[in-house]
Formats: sequence, structure tokens, C-alpha cells
Amino acid sequence: MERLSRRTFGLGAAATLSGFVTAGDAAAVGRGSAAGGGSGAGGAVGRGPRAVGEMRGMWLATVSNRDWPSRTGLTATRQRAELIAHLDTAVRRRLNAVMLQVRPTADALWPSAYEPWSQSLTGVQGRDPGWDPLGTAVTEAHARGLEMHAWFNPYRIANHTDPARLAASHPARRHPDWVVPYGGKLYYNPGLPQVRAFVQDAMLDALRRYEIDAVHWDDYFYPYPVAGQHFDDDAAYAAHGAGFRDRAAWRRDNIDRLVRETAARVKEIRPSARFGISPFGVWRNASTDPLGSPTRAGVQTYDDLHADTRKWVREGWIDYIVPQLYWSIGFAAADYAKLLSWWAKAVEGSGVRLYVGEALYKAGDPAQPAAWQDPAELSRHLALAHDHPQVAGHVFFSGKEVGADRIGAMARVVADHYQRSARSPR
Repeated sequence: MERLSRRTFGLGAAATLSGFVTAGDAAAVGRGSAAGGGSGAGGAVGRGPRAVGEMRGMWLATVSNRDWPSRTGLTATRQRAELIAHLDTAVRRRLNAVMLQVRPTADALWPSAYEPWSQSLTGVQGRDPGWDPLGTAVTEAHARGLEMHAWFNPYRIANHTDPARLAASHPARRHPDWVVPYGGKLYYNPGLPQVRAFVQDAMLDALRRYEIDAVHWDDYFYPYPVAGQHFDDDAAYAAHGAGFRDRAAWRRDNIDRLVRETAARVKEIRPSARFGISPFGVWRNASTDPLGSPTRAGVQTYDDLHADTRKWVREGWIDYIVPQLYWSIGFAAADYAKLLSWWAKAVEGSGVRLYVGEALYKAGDPAQPAAWQDPAELSRHLALAHDHPQVAGHVFFSGKEVGADRIGAMARVVADHYQRSARSPR
């Protein structure tokens, strides 16, 4: 079955790629996914280099040591060498931007004034790794002509529910009333104004300290639904939810406020810096909302994550959006081609750049359906995007696969579409 989501942060590869489909979707997807390629045999026809100004990015995940560092406890010298190797790989693939995850679980890859050092570096949250990873990443990326987008997650704290396992200095231990356990994990409560202010301060500390090119978020706002569990924000809703028609509307307003306030603060701190978000690829299904996409996804960001991603685009609160279109062309429940067209229409006239999140990690994975065993599938994605002038580039998940390139899918993209270098859009 082709899964309908990707970025969880549990341990191990199986936990990293989490799917959300309804029972009806599961049956339909299971029957139809083998034919997901939709484009027939043969490769994509390269259209030559795109116009000057094209996003060619890759995510570099640090949570659970997914991409970097390869494991905890490496020496500072080895960590630095691995990081630089990833940057050199990006250059070799003619990419021009790296989205480095610098705040994976309410901890930091720089000497933060707000949160402890990340566990992904030393294996012990709060332990100084002996160097400045983010500062080095910015310097070395810029030296190679790469943009450095600092990737943050606003609200997740840990992939367990034991606050005692957090560093003694962790804000979640100092403010237990800010924390909600849910689905075996810990989250900051988005409904508390003091939390919203704190997470902005914690993230924007990096923007104040370093010449990062963008503040970047992924798809986690309110957590993905867990069957039979309640996200306990009852007290916060009682205190702050007056005037909203229901809890869902209040939750969406909480996330809207976070986005709107962060956007304003980014421009205040450094007007040249950008603010971008990479949401789950389905805003709403058309069966739920006539403005939605022709999909049958079991998760809808508006309804389940309380993230009104389309509104953020239409209001112009963000500089760019990177919807995670992690499905193949012709995939029944969420067809890449149809979603590409939907997002192109969503950004039209907004001034917000559209980059497409691409599931390189699926290419050649034996657990994925037939479409993903074809090295040309991703190249066909980029060929389709050439027919949509609103698409200003692509970002690939993620760094490990950009380098390893299991079946040559990334090499095919480079050969067909990235024959020459390109700068990122400004």
C-alpha cells in the first residue's frame, strides 16, 4: 500500500514513515497502487534547464539521526566531516538549497539561549558537542553557493511521554503545564499564548544569530490523529476559546496566529530572510470541501492538523510553500498530477512561491508499489511541473537518499532536468 503521509519522528525506519488512510481508502489503495505510475513505460523527456531562478533543495533530517549525524556520539571532527559531505553531495547533484533540521525535538543544533543541545549530536540532550553545527552549516553552505534554510518544528518535544528523560534545563520540565502527552509522545500545547510566544523566541534565536536564508517548518502543527486518543487541551480551550464556534476553529486560529506572528517577526529581524512551510500535501478533499483537491486522503491538514495551509497562501503570510506530494502519478487516492494542478491554482496570484516536495525516499523501496521501482518516476514529476508556470522548483526528501540514490532516480532527475546549475528563486 502506498502511504499517505511521511514525517513522524519515532525510532527506526518503519516508525519514520507513517501512513494515514481511512479503511475505505486502504482497500481501494491496496487494489490500485501497483498501477500508480500512470505514464506508461519509458523515461521522461528532459525539457532542458529551467529559467534562471529554480529551487532545487533537499531536506537534511537530524531527528533520530535519520540523515545526519549518522549516529550519536561521533566526535566533532567526524560530525563536521559528515555534514560537509552532505553539502558536497548537494553541489554534485546541482542542488542549490539545503533544509537542515536544527530544532528536531524542542532542542537545538546551536548554542541556544532557550533550549538544550540536541540529543541527536551526543546522545545526551543538553551535552555540548564541542562545536557549532548550525554556524558551520551556514558558513560551509554559503561557501559552496548553497542556501541554508533552517528547519524547525514548533511544537513537538519528545517521542516518549516521560518528562524526566528530558534535560534538567528543558523548558518542558520547568513548565509542565505547557505539555500535552499524546500518542506516546510529548507536545507543547498550541492553545497557550505563552507557548506560542516561547516557541517563536526559541526558533528565531537562530535567525538573530546566523545568516540563515530562511525559516522553514514541516508538517507538524497539532499532531496527526491517533485513533481513540484525545489531545487534552480542555483547560486551554476553556480559558482562551470564547468566541469560536467550536474547538476546531479555535485550534486553527492558534496555528494561524503562530504563522502570522512568525512571518512578521522574520521580516523585522532580517527583511531578506524568507519564511516557508512544507505541509502534508492535502489541504482538504473535494468530498469535504468543494475548494479541495480530487483526493481521498485519510488526513486533511485543515481538519486534522488544524493547519489552514491554503489560507496562509491566499493571505500571503508565507514566502513559499512546499506541499509534500509524496505519491506517484496516477495513484488513485492522491494522484501526484492532480495535486500538482490543485496547488498551482492555489498559489496563483498570491505572490507565494510554490516548490514541490518529492518522495525520493520511496524510489526503489521494495515496500512501495510498482511506480516507485521505476527510476524515471520522479523525472516524470519534474516534466509535469514544467507545464505549470506556478511551480518554481522542487525539494527532495531526503539527504541520505540524495547521496545513496538506490535505483538512480536522483541521477535521472539531474540528467533530465538539472544539466546546468541554477540559483534559487528570490
